[in-house]
Amino acid sequence: MRILSWNLNGVRTIPQYHPWNAFKNWDAILKELQADIICFQEMKSSRAAVGRDVALLDSFDSFFSFPDSKGGYSGVAVYTDTRTVTPLKAEEGLSGRLQQKPPQSPEERVSRSYPAAHDLDLVPDEDEQTPYDLLALDLEGRALVLDFGLFVLINLYCPNEGSDARFPYKMNYHLMLQERVKGLIAEGREVVVVGDLNVCAAPIDHCDGHLPSNASTFWDHPARAWMRDWLTPRGPLVDVLRRFWPDRKGMYTCWNTKISARETNYGTRIDYVLVTPGLLPWIKAGDIQPSIKGSDHCPVFVDFHDEIATDAGEKLVLRDLMHMREDAAKREPPRLAAKYWPEFQGKQTLVSSFFTKRGAEMKALPAPTLTAAPTTASDLLLDVSDTQLLLPPSSATEPHASPVPQASSSTQPATEPSPPPLSLTPPPGSQASTKPPQASHPSRRRPRADTSTPAETSKPKKLRTGQSKLSSFFTPATAPKASRTAAAPPEIVDLCGEDEEFSEAPLPTITSEIRPPSQGSKEDESSTKRAASWSALFTPVPPPLCTVHGEPAKEHRVNKAGPNKGRTFYLCARPVGPGYDKGRSERLREEVDHRYKCNFFKWASDVKREAMRSSAEGGPKA
Repeated sequence: MRILSWNLNGVRTIPQYHPWNAFKNWDAILKELQADIICFQEMKSSRAAVGRDVALLDSFDSFFSFPDSKGGYSGVAVYTDTRTVTPLKAEEGLSGRLQQKPPQSPEERVSRSYPAAHDLDLVPDEDEQTPYDLLALDLEGRALVLDFGLFVLINLYCPNEGSDARFPYKMNYHLMLQERVKGLIAEGREVVVVGDLNVCAAPIDHCDGHLPSNASTFWDHPARAWMRDWLTPRGPLVDVLRRFWPDRKGMYTCWNTKISARETNYGTRIDYVLVTPGLLPWIKAGDIQPSIKGSDHCPVFVDFHDEIATDAGEKLVLRDLMHMREDAAKREPPRLAAKYWPEFQGKQTLVSSFFTKRGAEMKALPAPTLTAAPTTASDLLLDVSDTQLLLPPSSATEPHASPVPQASSSTQPATEPSPPPLSLTPPPGSQASTKPPQASHPSRRRPRADTSTPAETSKPKKLRTGQSKLSSFFTPATAPKASRTAAAPPEIVDLCGEDEEFSEAPLPTITSEIRPPSQGSKEDESSTKRAASWSALFTPVPPPLCTVHGEPAKEHRVNKAGPNKGRTFYLCARPVGPGYDKGRSERLREEVDHRYKCNFFKWASDVKREAMRSSAEGGPKA
């Protein structure tokens, strides 16, 4: 059996990346991961946005937890393969305060007791207020707890410390998690904690942890100190991946995609699989999967033995302890599963039903029948609009048939003149046209009949003064101008003829005369200057060279809201890496590795201004 954990950074973005774009549905993507229990974090979705293609699958049961008020933010999910494993119980959140409707019974609950705010040493917020209720920590959809018999699985997406204001929330969430695991262990349960904890467990898990300045202050951060005390040998949980790879460097699971940090493996390890010591005999292997793309994180996994032997020689089978016997596929999942949502059971009216197109409703209505002639003007309008839906399209043998029936003369206004009848006989003196007659329209003027004779039409029409022929506007620019004194037009050689006829014509002799360059006038010199100025104005400015490597810098744009939003600037084009130059205020000079990006920065406006100044100074002088 395999448990896999992956921060998706948005569930809808995964199929757009290779190799996921080769699969047609979500069920096929999950099968490709080859895991029995799949835990996702940062779904960035909501219950209303999750459709059947993600929630109801042929081979998996799904469980979700979404934020209470923030759509497209946070969120976790667990998929279990119905062919191999089915959870016994499932609940949302860590505090035990998030309840379904109707609330879960004691038999449906995973734990017998839950954390309480007064039992924890919580961190006060900016207003020096300490949470009195842990429900507020569970409203962002960050945890799912499932009972599999042998162990209790907790799928987590812990808060990130994006600002100082979020620090109390982050630390209080960690304390609530620690208390929940402590309560499960006190009840005699084995625990598996997976997910994105947003904390580095040791300096080896950080891309800059090897630098002397970071190693000496690494544990000063309260979240890192908490993580160190929660893991063995100080705490109750074991870091499975580090147990299999104790000295492995560069085993990172998250990279900053904005600076292309994955190319040089400049990342951190913040995704974990933590277990209680009693489960260690069952763990067969564990590793990361950095080759799987589609997110700024990569999956982590652990494999379980199918069976083990105790020190007393007793044989234990994993399927028996996880209640995965022959009837496991027939057992229904807990009530938290998405298959029990009312919107998927046909018991709830979807919002989309209120936005059905009117055309679909009209097709469902019975066909109306023609009634007697209308008697009033309003009845006439209604009858005509309804009749248009029933009349078939006009036949090809009746080109002048109108799809709308003509009203009687009593109801038609007397002031509206009737169109004159269309005559199909050509007027005298004109040639009969071979084209079929076209129906006239009352709003269109009929073309005037051509009464000129063939002799008259063959004569060229005289042009008024100042009028040019239309063909003069399409004369090729390379055609030679005819001399006014020429007695006859030049001879035209047919270049499309046969080769024999063309070869018999004598080739003209072309002579060239080399003349000394004439002295340019002042007007020519000024026009040259103007052309050079305009050319310099619209010529793209080449990127500047970074001062350390002497290489062309890379252009970027400010997207953050503020006075500089939309402005472009240049940075060193080299990739980031361990010890890259962040600046003197953030990196010691002796710790800088010049193989990676330097701290070069320049606004694009300054680069363009310098280019125009140098062009003006180096231009032709009067």
